[in-house]
Amino acid sequence: MSSRIFQGVIVQMKEATDRVIGVVDEQGFVIACSELATIGTRLEDFSAVADATEPLFTTAERTYKILSGSAARFEYAVFVNGTDSLARGICILAAIGMNEASTNFEEKHNKAAFVKNIISDNILPGDVYVRAKELHFTTDVPRAVLLVRQLEGNDIAVLEHVQNRFPDRQHDFVLSVSESDIVIIKELTTEDASEQMCALAEDLVRDIRETQHIETVIGIGTTARHLRELADRYKEAQVAIDVGKVFENEKPVIHYENLGIGRIIYQLPVTLCEMFLSEAFKKNPIEALDDDTLDTINRFFENNLNVSETARKLYVHRNTLVYRLEKVKKITGLDLREFEDAILFKVAVMVKQYLNSQNSNKF
Repeated sequence: MSSRIFQGVIVQMKEATDRVIGVVDEQGFVIACSELATIGTRLEDFSAVADATEPLFTTAERTYKILSGSAARFEYAVFVNGTDSLARGICILAAIGMNEASTNFEEKHNKAAFVKNIISDNILPGDVYVRAKELHFTTDVPRAVLLVRQLEGNDIAVLEHVQNRFPDRQHDFVLSVSESDIVIIKELTTEDASEQMCALAEDLVRDIRETQHIETVIGIGTTARHLRELADRYKEAQVAIDVGKVFENEKPVIHYENLGIGRIIYQLPVTLCEMFLSEAFKKNPIEALDDDTLDTINRFFENNLNVSETARKLYVHRNTLVYRLEKVKKITGLDLREFEDAILFKVAVMVKQYLNSQNSNKF
C-alpha cells in the first residue's frame, strides 16, 4: 500500500521535473519511481544508504532523503538522480510530499491512528461512527484505558516493551502520547474488568521495573462501553495519576473508581479549601499536631475508629490511646471517637495534603 501512495506523489511531481524520482525500501529495492522500468530493481549504491549518518546525503549518482528521519533505522528513502543543488531541492520536496501522503493515509486507514485521534479529541463525534465503519472497527465492546507514565526519564525501550506485551494489533492498542506517557487501550472480555485491569497493571509495573529498570505509575479509567467514551476514560486515567500523586503516592497503580473523596477535593478551588481548613480547625491549625500524634490518628482511622484494636496494633495500653485522643480533642476541638468529628478531620487532612501539593507545584 505504501508503494501506491509514493507512486501517486511521484506521478504528480513528474510533470514538474525531468529528473528521475523514486523510493527505495530498507532492502534496497525500488518500490516507486518515475521510470517504471526501474521498479523492482535493486540500486547499486544501496550500501551507501544503509551506512548513511545523515537523513539527506549524496552518492556518486544520486541524492537521498531518508523518510523516517533516522539514518540508523529506516523503512524508506527518497532518491533523485543527480547530486547538484536542484537534485537536493527536489529530493527534499519529494520527501515532504511523501511524508504528508503517508501520514494522511495512516490517519485514514490505520486503526491505531484512529484511536489516538479519539482520545486526543481530534475527531468529531459524528465522524467516529463513519471512520469506525470504514475501518471495520467494533464500536460497542468494553475497553479499558490505562495510562503508563515513566517517573524517570523517557526511555523509548519502555514503549517497545509494552507493545510486545500487547501483540494483538487489531483489538489492543499501545500509543505514545508524550515523551513519558504511554496509553494502552485494551479490549475486555470479562465482567470483573476493574480487578482484572488492576492486576494486569501491577504486573506491568513490576515487569518494567525488572526488565527496563524504570519506575512507572499507571492510572486506570473506568470501562469504556463505546468508542466515543475513550477520550473521557483517558482523562479519568490522567486524573487518577494526578490525584493518586497527592493522596496515594505510595501506590504504583491507581484506579479512577477507587479515588473516592480525593477526586472531589482535587477539583475544589484553593481558596475554598483554605476556608474549609480555617473552619474545621477553629482552635488550632493541623500543624499544631506532632508527627507521632498524626501517626496515631492514621492508625486509628485504619482500624475503623476501634480504640481497643488500635491500641493493640500500636502496642500501647487502651488508656494511653484514649489520652492521646483527648490531647487531639484539646488541641483541635475535634473528638475523633465521634463519627462526625472523625469524618471532618479525615477530610481536612486530605484537603491539607492537596493544598501542600498545589504549593509545591508552584516552585
